[in-house]
Amino acid sequence: MPLAKQVVLTYEGLEKLEKELELLKTVRRKETAEKIKQALAFGDLSENSEYDEAKNEQAQMESRIVQIENMLKNAKVIDDDDVSTEVVTLGSKVKVFDVEFDEEAEYVIVGSTEANPAEFKISDESPVGGALIGKKVGDTVEAVVPAGTIQFKVLAINK
Repeated sequence: MPLAKQVVLTYEGLEKLEKELELLKTVRRKETAEKIKQALAFGDLSENSEYDEAKNEQAQMESRIVQIENMLKNAKVIDDDDVSTEVVTLGSKVKVFDVEFDEEAEYVIVGSTEANPAEFKISDESPVGGALIGKKVGDTVEAVVPAGTIQFKVLAINK
């Protein structure tokens, strides 16, 4: 059996997963069971789309529960004390200057589980996140992205 991949999380990411798991196990399981019960009341299961839909929803939910439980089992939480302000690491908040767009941006480097570009949380496995790992203030970084190559200058590293 292959070893499970370690899931790197911030405390915020850990709490978010734990809350989602709790919601799925308590509220959502009951709601889905009720949908199945109502659909069964419609009778003939061979042409009962409500039943099929409720069972599919149940299967997806149970799959997500197992997925979250496995992530939590293999979680390594980034401790703020381990986050360096000297070099970019997982958990770092990095302020960069985008050379092409002549603007500043701030990213938080997180594990792939927590990545959310809309919230400026980028994975250490992404082109930009990977290029920033290990860099220091003042370094210029090039990252190859689908749109081409972009350049950043590291302005600040915080926890």
